[in-house]
Amino acid sequence: MLKFKNGKFRIMQVSDPQDLQYIRPTMVRMLNMAYDSLKPDLIVLTGDNILGNHLCDARIGSRLVIKDKAGEAAAMKTAIDKLLVHIDERNIPFAMIYGNHDDRNRLTKEEQADFYRAYSGNIGLDGTDSGDCDTYNVPIYSEDGEKVKFNLWMLDSAWHDKEEDKCYEYVKPQAIEWYRKKSAELKEANGGEPVPSLMFQHIPMIEILELVEECSKDAEGAVPGPDNKYYKLKPQVGGVMGEYPCTVSEKNGQLDAIKECGDVKAVVFGHDHTNCFEGVVDGVNFVQSSCASFRCYGTKSRGVRIFDIDEQTGEYETTFHTYNAICGSSLADELRYIWDADGMLKQKIALIAGVAAGAGLLTFGAVKGVKKLLKK
Repeated sequence: MLKFKNGKFRIMQVSDPQDLQYIRPTMVRMLNMAYDSLKPDLIVLTGDNILGNHLCDARIGSRLVIKDKAGEAAAMKTAIDKLLVHIDERNIPFAMIYGNHDDRNRLTKEEQADFYRAYSGNIGLDGTDSGDCDTYNVPIYSEDGEKVKFNLWMLDSAWHDKEEDKCYEYVKPQAIEWYRKKSAELKEANGGEPVPSLMFQHIPMIEILELVEECSKDAEGAVPGPDNKYYKLKPQVGGVMGEYPCTVSEKNGQLDAIKECGDVKAVVFGHDHTNCFEGVVDGVNFVQSSCASFRCYGTKSRGVRIFDIDEQTGEYETTFHTYNAICGSSLADELRYIWDADGMLKQKIALIAGVAAGAGLLTFGAVKGVKKLLKK
């Protein structure tokens, strides 16, 4: 049972760790330092927890070295363990949902869920009438454990049809109807008042596009979008947009359901690795978080998001903590970042060239010194 402590509850969102059984050590270091310094009461993994469609690849290159389901399952188990073992060691509860990369392999979501369920800190993964094992809710109780004071909605937004070999990206209508029904049950048990909630899903809702506007190519914050046009965040939206939002494929009444139920304080997304912003759409807060992954594309906005919940008001405050804010900005920290982060190829080449040049100078100096000694 999750409970408030001294009227507060802290959630850490880790989105898109998106790594393999050969996990990047700098991401692990960043997350461990975040766990220890930010001290969350719950960690929420919001999808692409592993790079599921590359588990069978060789360590270097894309040549397939695993040829069967048993081998892929073993690789997946290792990849998940590399992510969860440090959470487990700290006895921090965690909840998770899948992203579009998690399901692109031979294992079903239910089979994958067993790997997560094996950890003592697992909360949820018990969706039955919702349609997906990772569509469920997480109640947070008062300190005395007597009453649900806050709630988390965990919604599946992507799955891979293994027969068609096609990825579908939307929240299923069954999940939305389940949310309506469950929200009404919580409201009734709460004396007719909606239980304040956060809703987490991997892929952003289409309505997030209402937070961006078309602009010139040279405008500050402009990114390329559809039809060879450029877009930026609207002035009232706080944060940064590094890429045009990649949303679910269709509107399906989710926003209408959220407004009808009146319980969701914010809908929180991952998926778009370089986007980190907050805005309001039709009275509902939308929160976009950038990635934690070092194996996949991203920027210096890699990091984690914190939600601090107040028991009395049911309101939240959120902050995003970047790699440098967590780990520091020393030369060693910068070198770790450059060496481990994808998308830093030019910097890596420059680093290697600089090291090689420095080694050459040292060697040249050493040779001259030896020659002088020999002449004496």
